[in-house]
Amino acid sequence: MQIPDDTMLICDVVVVSRLLNATLVIPEIQSTTRSKGISSEFKSFAYLYNEDQFMAALTKDVNIVRTLPKNLKWARRKKEIPSFKVRYSASPYYYLNQVLLVLKKHLVVELVVSEGGCLQAILPPELEHQEELQRLRCRVAFHALRFRQEVHELATKVLSRLWAPGRPFIAYDPGMTSEALAYHGCAELFQDVHTELIQHKRSWMIKRGIVEEKLSVNSAKRRLGGSCPLMPEEIGILLRSYGYSWDTIIYVSGGEVFGGQRTLLPLHAMFENVVDKTSLTTPWELSRLYGREVNLISSYPKNPPPIEKKIKYESWKTEGPRPRPLPPPPARPKSYNVEGWWGWVAESDNEPESTVMELRTNAHKLLWEAIDYVICVEADVFITGFDFDGKGHPNFASLVMGHRLYQSAALKTYRPDRKEVAKLLEEIHDHLYQANHTWLKSVRKHMRQRLLDGLMEASTKSKPLSFLSHPIPECSCLRYDSKETSFHASSPSTQSQVEAALGVAHQCPAWMDSDLILHSKDKDNEEDLDEDDSTSSGLFFRNSGESHESGGGESNNKEEAQLNDLEELEGGER
Repeated sequence: MQIPDDTMLICDVVVVSRLLNATLVIPEIQSTTRSKGISSEFKSFAYLYNEDQFMAALTKDVNIVRTLPKNLKWARRKKEIPSFKVRYSASPYYYLNQVLLVLKKHLVVELVVSEGGCLQAILPPELEHQEELQRLRCRVAFHALRFRQEVHELATKVLSRLWAPGRPFIAYDPGMTSEALAYHGCAELFQDVHTELIQHKRSWMIKRGIVEEKLSVNSAKRRLGGSCPLMPEEIGILLRSYGYSWDTIIYVSGGEVFGGQRTLLPLHAMFENVVDKTSLTTPWELSRLYGREVNLISSYPKNPPPIEKKIKYESWKTEGPRPRPLPPPPARPKSYNVEGWWGWVAESDNEPESTVMELRTNAHKLLWEAIDYVICVEADVFITGFDFDGKGHPNFASLVMGHRLYQSAALKTYRPDRKEVAKLLEEIHDHLYQANHTWLKSVRKHMRQRLLDGLMEASTKSKPLSFLSHPIPECSCLRYDSKETSFHASSPSTQSQVEAALGVAHQCPAWMDSDLILHSKDKDNEEDLDEDDSTSSGLFFRNSGESHESGGGESNNKEEAQLNDLEELEGGER
């Protein structure tokens, strides 16, 4: 996904401008400037974000202008402005020792960043105003960067439709992109053409030095080691085991999941309310989001293909005894069906260049990701199948989890340990959908522990790669009164545990409380998933008409009561 790269890039260039005491020209988003056929109503940055909000929120931090002066525009067209191609996670001393010297000499420099963040996540402690620069990153990402009005309005509509039944919903980000699967060596988890596509992408990465391993690796071993994404089926088993019922609303973020709808079928079988942005929006709403665009598809019908006349030889009709053997078929070139998004795999080793329609679709995907981002941040529960992208950096889900942590430390955000989950699933591999109570207890214990342990792990694994994936404690403060808990947050005891572990102590200023994107409804509607485990015992696949009460005898009831008592004791010990 492109949103994490753009967010980290914009946050970093603002911090670099502050570090160099330079005026910042509003950044250009390359994925929109390179796209053709998009609406002329929006230009680059404004295609996704609100320019006025961005400039107003940072007016006390950095001097920002919309465009270059006319004389510098001509200089840029003639390529007379010094340009720096900045590598990923550059040191602040690179800017102070190299870029600043050129800036003082020419009064203007251009930074070209192609891999997301251009400043290291953990700034050196000896750097002057280091803590304030980190807090500036948070102000940019979580306050200054607001999506434009049309995106915000549509995201608000989708959220209201998700909350319309009056129950919490789960946002799920699969994290299954071809780049991530290729980088981490997970091709053998798929079949047929999908494996070929992943291997092609991995070969491309090896040639460019992105991957420094062999082309073929043991994907099953990688999965058991936690290096591959959790499949939608595995996420569904975790949620059903934890106690979420078959009618829980699950919002799937991202575009089409790699592997096609076939990979989502088990999740649909376990939960009947699996939705995404396409099922919650109308074509008219999406077209309003895109703005006025030129029609790239001709409305005129194409001429039908010419009909080839079969030539019948006169000699065939008159000569030779009967019955006669059939004549040989005419020679013709061998042809293949190369239609479809995968057709080029059989014809070429190189992926074809994007068409104008594909470039437009790539720009549209930015807007789809923006809607997904708002929904995932505001969701009652968030869970991801993978939190790294195709270069080993934190991905869309990591940025969402960092934003949720910044917004409220007690928001329910599950960070499953993929290695431990793979081990648990291997234990019931032969009877995957008929787990016993002991196994369910292990899954619930793991999910509860990861609410807090996942935070501690993110501070050591994700934060050194992306500060915004874990902006605590530098950007920490209490947004709510300690006696209150949000509708989609964990219990007060969990909230206090999280705040104590993260060192959150002081209250936020009053102006921040008004910046919440959306508020949820009455918290009394939240379901307590720990009171009864009958909804997740036995089969994970249930019909909507079946009862959710376990039909065992007195001994089974005693066993369930003892299990619940043990779970409550464990919760108290933690």
